[in-house]
Amino acid sequence: MAASPERPGLLPLLAGRPEEVAPLLLGAVLRHGDVALRLTEVEAYAGEDDPGSHAYRGPTPRTEVMFGPAGRLYTYFSYGMHVCANVVVGEEGTAAAVLLRAGEVVEGRDIVRQRRPRSSERDLARGPARLCQALDITLEHGGADLGTGPVTIEPGPVRPRWESGPRVGLRQAAERPWRFWLPGEPSVSTYRPAAPRPPR
Repeated sequence: MAASPERPGLLPLLAGRPEEVAPLLLGAVLRHGDVALRLTEVEAYAGEDDPGSHAYRGPTPRTEVMFGPAGRLYTYFSYGMHVCANVVVGEEGTAAAVLLRAGEVVEGRDIVRQRRPRSSERDLARGPARLCQALDITLEHGGADLGTGPVTIEPGPVRPRWESGPRVGLRQAAERPWRFWLPGEPSVSTYRPAAPRPPR
C-alpha cells in the first residue's frame, strides 16, 4: 500500500510517467453528460517501452492520440465488440496511457440502469467495457480533451490508500504491478491472468 498525495488538480499532473500518474487518478470523477463515476481501478501502459501497450511498435492511425498531448481520451474496440477508454499521459511525443478499468456511479444512476438494465449494483461500471457503457463513451470520443469535454475528469476527495498488482489479461509484461485500485471497493475487478495461447 502507498499513500496518495494531495491533488489540487489532475490535468497538470498528467505529463508524468504512466505508472506514477495512474494512482493519482483513483478517486477522480469522470463525467459525461448527466452521468459521473468515481474511478476505483486503473491500469498504466508505457507505449514503446511496454510490450503490453497498443503503441509498443510505434504510432499508427489507431494509436496516434496516445503520443500526446496528455489529457486526451484514447478509445479503442476490445475484441471488436466493446469500447474501452484511456487517459493519455506522459510527455508529448512519447506514447503513454492509463486504462480506466472500473468506477462507482456517483451521479446519474437511473440513466446507467437504463443503459445496463441487467447489471447488478457492483457491475454497473466494473470493467473497462462496462465503464464505457455506463458513461456512453464511444469511439467517437477518442481524442476528446478531458479538460473541456464532452468527457471530463475532475479531482475527487483524497483517498489515503491504494494497492497495486499485475495487469489483467496480458500475455506480455503482465507481471508489471501497474494495475492500481482502491481497496475494499466492490467495483474493482477480480484479477485474472491471460489464458495461455494454444499450441500451434
